[in-house]
Amino acid sequence: MTDRLIRLPEIVGNKKTGAKGLLSISATSWWNGVRSGRFPASVHLGPRTTAWRESDILAIVQNGAAGIE
Repeated sequence: MTDRLIRLPEIVGNKKTGAKGLLSISATSWWNGVRSGRFPASVHLGPRTTAWRESDILAIVQNGAAGIE
């Protein structure tokens, strides 16, 4: 089974288009959580392309994440 990679707008939403994300959190808070280790590490696809494993994000959605602002 392969794990789909998802980009930041799918996780936190996109204000320009009005699209909702999987989590109710700002992009800045997400990146701070990634840096601190509270959220999963990213997968780098290129110098300016970052994604996360969908299974890691869905685990946060299902189990909740303490301290999401």
